[in-house]
Amino acid sequence: MTLLGVAIAPHADELSGPGAPTLQAGSLDHALWFHAPARPDEWLLYDQVSPWAARGRGLCRGAIWTRDGTRVATVVQEGLIRPVPAA
Repeated sequence: MTLLGVAIAPHADELSGPGAPTLQAGSLDHALWFHAPARPDEWLLYDQVSPWAARGRGLCRGAIWTRDGTRVATVVQEGLIRPVPAA
C-alpha cells in the first residue's frame, strides 16, 4: 500500500493538521514484474511516481534498481482514495 502514498503526497498540506480528513485507500488493481534476480538483503532503490490522480483515484508506478543500475522489477497500482465520512 505504500505506492498509493505517492498519489497523496502532493496534497500533504491539505491532509494534515486539525480538521483534516482521514483517508481510506484500497487497491483496485496492481501488478509486479521481476526483470532480473536481486538480493533483498542488499541495497535497492525503489523509485515511485504518480503520473495521474483525480476523482478519488490514483495511478502509481515504481521501479526497483540495484546499486549497479540494473532494473530488477517494475510495479504498478491503481487505487481508490476517499475521505472517511464523519461519524
